[in-house]
Amino acid sequence: MPAPTASPTTTPAAALPTEPSAEGARSRFGPVALVISAGISVQFGAALAVMIMPRAGAAGVVTLRLAAAAIVLLLLCRPKVRGYTRSDWGTVVAFGVAMAGMNGLFYQAIDRIPLGPAVTLEVLGPLALSVVVSRRLVNLLWAGLALGGVVLLSGHGGGGLGFGSLDPLGAAFALGAGAMWAAYIVFSARTGRRFPQADGLALAMAAAAVLSLPLGVIEAGSDLLVPSTLALGVGVAVLSSVLPYTLELLALRRMPAPTFAILMSLEPAIAATAGFLVLNQALSGLDALAIALVIAASMGAVRSQIGKQPA
Repeated sequence: MPAPTASPTTTPAAALPTEPSAEGARSRFGPVALVISAGISVQFGAALAVMIMPRAGAAGVVTLRLAAAAIVLLLLCRPKVRGYTRSDWGTVVAFGVAMAGMNGLFYQAIDRIPLGPAVTLEVLGPLALSVVVSRRLVNLLWAGLALGGVVLLSGHGGGGLGFGSLDPLGAAFALGAGAMWAAYIVFSARTGRRFPQADGLALAMAAAAVLSLPLGVIEAGSDLLVPSTLALGVGVAVLSSVLPYTLELLALRRMPAPTFAILMSLEPAIAATAGFLVLNQALSGLDALAIALVIAASMGAVRSQIGKQPA
């Protein structure tokens, strides 16, 4: 997707007869690296959030995360608020609503069910988006393979294959977070086209923080102001919001939403790794097989996208 800023000057193909394909490959893999880096950051941030949730509750952690992220982004970006249309503001507010909903529902989920199954259920939202909006049959194949990995990974921490042993409300929250994640992808791409740099992200994050603040105050109250909790909340904000959302917004300017959505199938694998390293959650052989399927599907989606672009 084209960025809203001016495109860089391109060199005529005739001037560099042997280089365009290499440069083209780098430019196509660049957004993929951004998405993977964002996934690593957000899942390790989620693992940290699980550790501090007993201090502030699920809603309190969401409030700390979004408020700290909004402050950091507003200070760094100093976004302009003039010169935008009502439609532009509608887009950025919708992006903020999707962000607040995605975070709020997800943290309610991981307060009730383990991190691996929660992320596994959540990723169904982006996968469904990829199937709905894709116009290439091969993307349906990769989405199906990723879904198979998601089903297998659902046994992680859940007491067996499937989600029957999980708290039903927690599973419902995770599915709701997945729906909001799909909306996040759509409105993140639209915001990136309408606002320069990360200005739209900063404004949307501020809207999300305002929406989450009342719930956080009701649940956690003065516990939100404990210095150690605040410090950990800032760490979660940087890992789970500031860094990954910025990377994803930049990636969506150069990557179609269907490919981005299928790449999100890497999230259960990354979450399982974060759970193992941070929360001491062991991986079973079934988990490893599921991770392999998910990674294979994601790489297949990337290769098919690269294959259809001109060199």
